[in-house]
Amino acid sequence: MSVPTAGGAVRYIVNDVATAISFYTEFLHFQTVMHPSPGFAIISRDNLRLLLTKAGPGGGGQPMPDGATQAPGGWNRIHLVVDDLERTVAELNRKNAKFRNELVHGVGGNQILLEDPSGNLIELFEYKQST
Repeated sequence: MSVPTAGGAVRYIVNDVATAISFYTEFLHFQTVMHPSPGFAIISRDNLRLLLTKAGPGGGGQPMPDGATQAPGGWNRIHLVVDDLERTVAELNRKNAKFRNELVHGVGGNQILLEDPSGNLIELFEYKQST
């Protein structure tokens, strides 16, 4: 798979890039696009490219000019649509996945917040079926 030169992507700061690659490829069916160094990789799923970066000197994870360091976690998240949320949650539970909340039944669909090994969020979402 070649690296696109246009379009967008999401960057996640992670504690360990190899561990993050394993999580996203095994749990969420991402594909590795490139992994040129221990501190950086690009993975993809459908049209979503996810840049995994270890915090530290060089590249997208380096400290800010004021000395602030980048860290994983927070509440921003990628949003992945699944066909059967309850089945997906059951499969992830069998793999000992960590969820931040319980299943939420909303007006447009159902969702749950999955944490990657660094604490970054993935919102798994199933649209409500029209009746």
